[in-house]
Amino acid sequence: MLRLLTSSCARVLGSGVVTWRPSVGLLSPGHARIRQASDVSDAPHHQSPSAESLVQLVGICSMMHLPLRSSPDGLDAAFIGVPLDIGTSNRPGARFGPRRIREESAMLGAVNPSTGALPFQSLRVADLGNVNVNLYNLQDSCRLIREVYQNVLAAGCIPLTLGGDHTITYPILQAVAKKHGPVGLVHVGAHTNTADKTLGEKVHHRTAFRRSVDEGLLDCKRVVQIGIRGSSVTLDPYRYSRSQALEIIRGCQGLNVVGCDLVEVSPPYDLSGNTALLAANLLFEMLCALPKVTTV
Repeated sequence: MLRLLTSSCARVLGSGVVTWRPSVGLLSPGHARIRQASDVSDAPHHQSPSAESLVQLVGICSMMHLPLRSSPDGLDAAFIGVPLDIGTSNRPGARFGPRRIREESAMLGAVNPSTGALPFQSLRVADLGNVNVNLYNLQDSCRLIREVYQNVLAAGCIPLTLGGDHTITYPILQAVAKKHGPVGLVHVGAHTNTADKTLGEKVHHRTAFRRSVDEGLLDCKRVVQIGIRGSSVTLDPYRYSRSQALEIIRGCQGLNVVGCDLVEVSPPYDLSGNTALLAANLLFEMLCALPKVTTV
């Protein structure tokens, strides 16, 4: 499932992956030193190494072999992992998604021959590691995610998220709406995620958009859900969604994209890695769709 958020203006393996600790506002590097802002200040943009200079299995396992950074300062966009899956009701394993997506992203190139987009010649991009979520407390994890994204957005950096289950979009939207106000949403997935509550709980993977509407985080006139399908426990599961103004559109070019996420990659059910590879490609396509990306 992937999502792009738009404002109303227009529109690892081992120690290689770092962990964000929002209490100090930095990424914890583990055993590997992270490149600081001063390390890359001489370069106009962060480049993803090509296969001509770096084979796929060499180097730290960051998204597309991008530099690992401890701060969003000075970045135009950044990849962030949210290894959370305690909000799901079935088939957990998405906590391992960010790591697996990063592994498969080594297969990607730095340019988009289909659209002519040159994201790394247009934007300063890096990998900010993973949010240090609390796998024993969903509400606390939502707080941690929200705080991290508020810091990232305050720095003027557009987040591209590697999930994680559907729950994570709710705290991300809280942070995005705090900066931009109610935003539009392009959501591609099988389920609407507009349930009210389950077993008395109002925050989990099936309620992310319901809570977002309740809190005024979304501009419902600019919310699109594409690909909704599957069986249901009621005869009209989309009645709530229809009551909030939905329509399908085909593209996002020209929109002021202010955030993106891709969730529900569960490596235990993706033995070949093809789903994670597709996820990495979709995240790259999201990067290419960001404002200021030049094309040839």
